[in-house]
Amino acid sequence: MPPARPVEIAIVEDEPATAEMLAEMMRLNGYTVRMYHGAQTAIFGFQNHHPDVVILDVMMPDISGLEVLRYIRRDHALHNLPVIILSARSSPDAIEEGLSAGANLYLTKPVTFSEIKAAVEKVLAAA
Repeated sequence: MPPARPVEIAIVEDEPATAEMLAEMMRLNGYTVRMYHGAQTAIFGFQNHHPDVVILDVMMPDISGLEVLRYIRRDHALHNLPVIILSARSSPDAIEEGLSAGANLYLTKPVTFSEIKAAVEKVLAAA
């Protein structure tokens, strides 16, 4: 039997330092990471490559992360993809908007190593 393929996490984040910090957290947990520095590059990338989990920022300069999430939920091949929103927007309305758009979980920045690890494990277990 072939070895199991490593779980791949897609990080959609326009701030390079934040993206790299999240990527390192995921690599330390044994995940493979693919980073997208903006919404448009993520949408284009997801057309050809399907990760196991997406960690998605909301506030980006090109297209809102919520639009990326709506794209994922409309796409037949991606609609069941677990998505964790990770945003600086922490108001109850922002959280409700993210969950209503289809996020599996909504975390607010800053996030700890253990919080992001637990969130990824939770959405993978539910998938």
